[in-house]
Amino acid sequence: IFVDSICVRGFDPNLSMMTGITPINPLLPGMGLVPQPPVTEIPVIKEIMHCKSCTLFPPNPNLPPPSTRERPPGCKTVFVGGLPENATEEIIQEVFDQCGDITAIRKSKKNFCHIRFSEEFMVDKAIYLSGYRMRLGSSTDKKDSGRLHVDFAQARDDFYEWECKQRMLAREERHRRKIEEDRMRPPSPPAIMHYSEHEATLLAEKLKDDGKFSEAITVLLTWIERGEVNRRTANQFYSMVQSANSHVRRLMNEKATHEQEMEQAKENFKNALTGILTQFEQIVAVFNASTRQKAWDHFSKAQRKNIDIWRKHSEELRNAHSEQLMGIRREEEMEMSDDDSTDNPSNKKLRVDESALAAQAYALKEENDSLRWQLDAYRNEVELLKQEKGQLFRTEESLTKDQQLQFLQQTLQGMQQQLLKIQEELNNKKSELEQAKEEHTHTQAMLKILQEQVSSTTRTNITCAVLWEINVFTVPLVNQDREKNSEKRSQPLKSEKEALLIGIISTFLHVHPFGANIEYLWSYMQQLDSKISANEIEMLLMKLPRMFKQEFSGVGATLEKRWKFCAFEGIKTT
Repeated sequence: IFVDSICVRGFDPNLSMMTGITPINPLLPGMGLVPQPPVTEIPVIKEIMHCKSCTLFPPNPNLPPPSTRERPPGCKTVFVGGLPENATEEIIQEVFDQCGDITAIRKSKKNFCHIRFSEEFMVDKAIYLSGYRMRLGSSTDKKDSGRLHVDFAQARDDFYEWECKQRMLAREERHRRKIEEDRMRPPSPPAIMHYSEHEATLLAEKLKDDGKFSEAITVLLTWIERGEVNRRTANQFYSMVQSANSHVRRLMNEKATHEQEMEQAKENFKNALTGILTQFEQIVAVFNASTRQKAWDHFSKAQRKNIDIWRKHSEELRNAHSEQLMGIRREEEMEMSDDDSTDNPSNKKLRVDESALAAQAYALKEENDSLRWQLDAYRNEVELLKQEKGQLFRTEESLTKDQQLQFLQQTLQGMQQQLLKIQEELNNKKSELEQAKEEHTHTQAMLKILQEQVSSTTRTNITCAVLWEINVFTVPLVNQDREKNSEKRSQPLKSEKEALLIGIISTFLHVHPFGANIEYLWSYMQQLDSKISANEIEMLLMKLPRMFKQEFSGVGATLEKRWKFCAFEGIKTT
């Protein structure tokens, strides 16, 4: 009843429902919509509204419109404040039923409530009532009156419905775009069939047809790139390639025809341009005649000005066309500079005939070459068949030769391994020979030391024992040296300290039958003499190779060098 009185004039809230256009959020991703034009404010005159239980008085038109918060997306709920204290839910529904279908009213104990409508446009009607003074009946009691304040409310149900609607619109938009892309997408090229003899026969027929040549040559190129050409299909592919080559003559004839058409078009253009230039000359002549004294004096000043402008413009156009025509003629002279004959239709026909004869000669030459190549291909096939037959008889001989080669390779590898072993043994023998030479030099040095000890004066008890041992050791050594007749007189020991050390080391190593390394021996000797070094002990041991010998034990990182007492071994052997 009160729809027209509370709505903006010309506003149809059912427009979206009638046309089927639903509101779309322009900020939604994927929605490329044109922004809406700015809404122009239309002055609205608010009037008194009468209801059954109350009366609504409009606000002062000079006051600014009531402020509202930013409208939430999909808003269907409004906040209504400033209600009279005695206002009931029935009175509120009676007032706001004019705005549209109400789905829920949530009234507070205080003077405000929340009203949810079924559609979004109804909220705009409810906002229109903001600022009205509401009076219940005709009462003047303060509890029966209040100034309404209507504003947008943010409700989770509204936002959820708005999100569902936007998702639905987005799905529709994606579907529409997909349909549009499918419609605008160029069609896929036809699939290339696989090679077979039947398809090859059909393709050979298509290659001979001028209308289907482009499609057939694509299939032929794809087959060749796929590697379908082999010894069995080479002849068939060669015939198709030859068919493709036969179209060269047709293409050359088409080119000659198009060149003739182009020459004819150039001639027509030149003739038309000459006619246009003639007309421009006539127009310029008219303007020049108009500017002469007889006619020029009878024109007004404005007419003279226009005639002068038109004359200059016509002269510019005439000069431009004249230069274009001269350029065309210069190009023709440059092209025909080598030809002395006049340019007439008979000469053109002769040139066309010559080009056709040249194309035919070229095609015959290509055909001759193709036949020669085909003959060479047949000869190669015959030679291949002969070679295959010869290989069938030679397979057994080749197998025996391969077995013999493998046997020879195995024997050669065995001989190489034996040679490597012999080289290793030779290296070992050389190292043993060098070691024997070193032992010989040490024995000579030891003999000299023992002779010095025999000729020395009285020693201490330890030195006597040592001398006794040395004399015992020197007996077999002297005998061996006499047999060899290779020893000379040796020099005596340098000091008593060396003799004492020899005795102590001999005793220590005698009680260690498995030998001891130089570090262990040095740690024992350092208890008796702290100034002695391991190098001195090692040098002393190396001077007496008949009494002390060096052995190696272990492998790799565990390799260890030990010294052993071996003087009694020489006595036993003697």
